[in-house]
Amino acid sequence: MPFFRYVDLVHATLLASLVVSLSILGCMSGVDSPVRYPADVVFYGEHIYTVEPSNAGAEAVALRGADIVAVGRRGDVEAWVGESTRVVDLGERALVPGFIDAHGHLGMVMQMLDLLNASSPPVGPMESIEDIVSAFHARITEKRIPAGEFVMGYGYDDSLLAEGRHPNRDDLDRASSDHPIVILHVSGHLATVNSAALAILGFDETTENPYGGVIRRRPGTLIPNGVLEESAAHMGLAQMFEGGGQTDPTDFARSVRRAIAYHASYGVTTIQDGASSPAMVQGLRAVATREPFALDVAVFPAFRAEGEAASLEAVGYSRDYQNGVRVAGVKFVLDGSPQGRTAWLTRPYEEGPPGVAADYVAYPMVKPAFYKLHVKRLIDAGIPVIAHANGDAAIDLMIEGVEDALAGEEKDHRSVTIHAQLAREDQLDAMKRLGIVPSFFAAHPFFWGDWHRLSFGDDRAMRISPLRSARDRELPFTIHNDAPIVPPDILRLIEVAVGRKTRKGVILGEDQRLGFEEALHAVTLGAAYQYFEEDRKGSISVGKQADLVILERDPGALSVDEIGEVEILETIARGRTVFAAP
Repeated sequence: MPFFRYVDLVHATLLASLVVSLSILGCMSGVDSPVRYPADVVFYGEHIYTVEPSNAGAEAVALRGADIVAVGRRGDVEAWVGESTRVVDLGERALVPGFIDAHGHLGMVMQMLDLLNASSPPVGPMESIEDIVSAFHARITEKRIPAGEFVMGYGYDDSLLAEGRHPNRDDLDRASSDHPIVILHVSGHLATVNSAALAILGFDETTENPYGGVIRRRPGTLIPNGVLEESAAHMGLAQMFEGGGQTDPTDFARSVRRAIAYHASYGVTTIQDGASSPAMVQGLRAVATREPFALDVAVFPAFRAEGEAASLEAVGYSRDYQNGVRVAGVKFVLDGSPQGRTAWLTRPYEEGPPGVAADYVAYPMVKPAFYKLHVKRLIDAGIPVIAHANGDAAIDLMIEGVEDALAGEEKDHRSVTIHAQLAREDQLDAMKRLGIVPSFFAAHPFFWGDWHRLSFGDDRAMRISPLRSARDRELPFTIHNDAPIVPPDILRLIEVAVGRKTRKGVILGEDQRLGFEEALHAVTLGAAYQYFEEDRKGSISVGKQADLVILERDPGALSVDEIGEVEILETIARGRTVFAAP
């Protein structure tokens, strides 16, 4: 199906339904519905991005309750204004659909809001390992943290630290030898711990590397140096993040609502928790039952190993949100991260981690037979699948699993290749043929583009997140921030997708850039399509959920480097204001 054809089909269906509904309502009331039932809010403006071809050039939008009830010319929508209607003249401000988080981790955001921010600028203040050591020491002292209690941080980036390496156990021991200290790498796929934490985790020179992970060692020995890759980090740290890192129900509820408000401040109206634990799913449902969430939360439980592969009934998949939460599918993690140099490749890295062989291509995170078995079970059952696959070897596995599962049948499964960073042209062709949706981590060119040139060489680095190649194929795709790996700043994400400028000012693949409205589509209607929600979200259209964002100016009229500076003034979800700038 051509890239935008489903938009026209959905619009036609909605229009037909609306005509029938209004006819019935007119028969029941005997009067025109706008007069009898005025809108709660009406917007007038010259910068309304409907992301709906049939509504292009709209000058006004009316909301009633949780729905959009009118879109069109100002004179046509004025009929919806009543005595109690809030009328907003946008002026130079812009109105866009609510942003849909195509991939992120709500549970990790919940945890990290209270952890030490060890990120480098512009996300955090750390420029060196010494900065990190000093910050941990100060945190322990100022908060009077008792000896033996875990002290955690997140976001360190070895590619940006002055020393040009990961912090190790010896560095963190200088911050404290009495407290177990853990820092998550910026990728979320590695961690660094001190000696006290290694002792608690039980990692020493006799510990073998687990499948899909590496315990890095001091040179010439088997003694762990404190850096843990992939499943080694996950095995040791999963307990700390179980259920969003909170054990007390009150603390959990507080963290959930803080994280939801944090996303709302960036204009996000649908949030993802990709790779949820069973405790996280249960916790979200319990909190939402007591008070429905202000935003929609789509949850994807993780299948990493046999023990996590629950019965299909236990997954709890649903097309509908209950109190603002639904299980929207299942997540697999097939490989690691490009910035952590653990993405699984078919060609060796140009520059890999310290001490690896010249033919290093990293490794899979899951046994291929496990993935293929369960992706078939899920697709056969009509449960959506999202699969983390950064390197092209992992993408090959993702595609093979879906192709085997389909066995030549045509199904509207919309399996998602999460990140798809090093996708080849032939892989994009296969995704188009099989109905797979790539969701690109399109913030990479700015955050790690210069690092990728060292890791992969220019021929591969320039094609990181091949957005234009996907667009030219009319292949449905989305873009995401993978929060909290980078903040859920959608406008900054759009800026990077449009400009592809690295920290050093290099345009990382000029031929892969998008236009502003193409990037906007990828975080609104494109993302709604990925979720099977294009009939109710993603564009400003009659009958759709009233999820909207007011921007302080028109980003489409700005230079590329200014898009990310546009301020979010108001976020509206289901017709209610959930964020307003001070």
